[in-house]
Amino acid sequence: MTEASRPEPQQLRRSLEAADLRVLLMVLFHMTGDGKWLEPPYRPVRDVTLIADPAAGFSEDVQAQIRQAAFEVLSAGKAPALRDPGDETMVRMMTACLSERVPPEYAGMMREEVGFIPRFVDWTPGFDAAAALRERKLRVGIVGAGAAGITIGSNLLELGVDFTIFEKGPDVGGTWREHRYPGCGVDTPNHAYSFSFGSRYSWSRYFSTREQIQDYMRGIAAETGVVRHVELNTLVRGARWNDDEATWSVEVEGPDGRRTETFDVLVSAIGQLSKPWRMPIRGEETFPGAIFHPMHWPDGLAYEDKRVAVVGSGATSMQIVSEICDKVEKLTIYQRTPQWARPIPKYHDEISEDQQWLLREVPFYAEWFRLTMLWRYGDGLLPTLRKDPDWPHPARSVNMTNERHRIDMERYIEQELEGRPDLLAKSIPPYPPYGKRILLDAGWYAALRRDNVELVTERIDHIDGSAVVTADGRRREADIVVVSTGYDVNSLTSQLDVRGVGGVDLRDVWGPDDPHAYKSAAVPGFPNLFIIYGPNTGLAHGGSAIFMDECGARYVADFIRVMVEDGIRTVEATPEATQAYTRRVDEEHASLVWTSPELNSYYRNSKGRVTSANPWRLVDYWRLVHEADPENYAIGYLDEQERRRVGTTG
Repeated sequence: MTEASRPEPQQLRRSLEAADLRVLLMVLFHMTGDGKWLEPPYRPVRDVTLIADPAAGFSEDVQAQIRQAAFEVLSAGKAPALRDPGDETMVRMMTACLSERVPPEYAGMMREEVGFIPRFVDWTPGFDAAAALRERKLRVGIVGAGAAGITIGSNLLELGVDFTIFEKGPDVGGTWREHRYPGCGVDTPNHAYSFSFGSRYSWSRYFSTREQIQDYMRGIAAETGVVRHVELNTLVRGARWNDDEATWSVEVEGPDGRRTETFDVLVSAIGQLSKPWRMPIRGEETFPGAIFHPMHWPDGLAYEDKRVAVVGSGATSMQIVSEICDKVEKLTIYQRTPQWARPIPKYHDEISEDQQWLLREVPFYAEWFRLTMLWRYGDGLLPTLRKDPDWPHPARSVNMTNERHRIDMERYIEQELEGRPDLLAKSIPPYPPYGKRILLDAGWYAALRRDNVELVTERIDHIDGSAVVTADGRRREADIVVVSTGYDVNSLTSQLDVRGVGGVDLRDVWGPDDPHAYKSAAVPGFPNLFIIYGPNTGLAHGGSAIFMDECGARYVADFIRVMVEDGIRTVEATPEATQAYTRRVDEEHASLVWTSPELNSYYRNSKGRVTSANPWRLVDYWRLVHEADPENYAIGYLDEQERRRVGTTG
């Protein structure tokens, strides 16, 4: 249904019965401009559940009023009274829709997120970008064609900047191409875990499988045209900064062999989950069956009616176990540390055809449906994760609200494992909730109760032939061993063999596990190198990783704009700015749950410093990197003759 079309009445009536009424109220306001839809009696009940009740707490009479008004307005086929609300009205609408006070600083971020205003960077009005780019011939090299690579590529296409994306695999999609294990899917609702640009995808479920997400990534790359700039099956072997030419020499290996490409700017768009870490097990070479990390799940692996061992109990393990537990003969889970997991009603629910029709056809419905998902998965949790210095039980929780979360989740686990004190003793984590990545229970506790499932907490000592042997000497036979022990989240860009000014190796700057960067995006000594989803951008309190990719990509794109417009040859984050930013990150983390005493997680490095998790509210990070800040960089300009040639003044 376009803004001026008239839907088929029967279809509209039926679909409105399935509508989320808080969202429908925003549609009514857009279409009519009538402020009554933002005031009582049309104020929803606040609902912070992950998939909220579509009735929004309204009486049947008020529900009928809203649906009838929507039917009449949408049947009329008129153009909307309001498209982009602007900041002030956006806050008013969000406050009404969500039934809570929304701080004004969220207006711009959310207007971008739902597409009321573009997030992409544009040239300064009056600047002849085409002429400048034609003369300068600036080239950008990008490593990785996952969500981050697609995002920065889309930004550069909008600017008209020449770029090439090198992708080591046979398709775009990043982690969603790489991971093919049973049960693989997203743990953020897809209407939040999606791009702010491109066509709205018709997700079949609230939480989609990796096949759907990979299809979406592929579709957006094609729609935007990014795919035409991707070299598949091409591995970046190394990158060297040329001090004299002020360019990057990037060595790549593809189907036609090795070659070296030269770029003015290099962008690392590889993700934190791109390099698996597999715990070595003594004696594993004697195992006669398949033994592998989930990222390397063999195509066509027959696990049905087999004895399967899963080492680890994190997010990936939970998805695998929930999916295969009823298909295998025996499933043995080797757990080092129990995890906190939240119940997710509707996790497996499909989105009905009537709901799909609303999202696809009704103006502004998909935008506000997305906004409500983003908000519930956003910043609301972060204030509850701050340490109370006077809290008497810091080992189990960090404040009163965190303790309440603990009690609620303990009760849920007790309910799920009722009558199984043996499992309960193994399943209550000793650390504060959210101290490690919070997980979603999509069938984990139900799986643990099965007769063919065993949860082992004794440490694995070694493998002896087809047996996994624990420290107590017990032998458990297995046909398949899945070593689900996580990822190397600290090597990031350094795994690319990047050499900066004077040949300095990024691996030496960061060491084995201490990555740090100015605004997570730039490192002193590495001019014209930008990182998307770099150190301290992992989301541990909520939100969408794609949101962080888009924030980082906009920052990079805006820097490239500034470089072209101002005749800048090189930009390099200063040591002073980088050290100051790193101190801010560390100081912020010192007050948050992830630095709780005795807590060991992949968020922290070997020295206890949090290197992965983002300490900021989403809106703070969005604001932090929304525009380039060359004042915090060492700048090298083109010479006067070159500036005149490319039409800039410096």
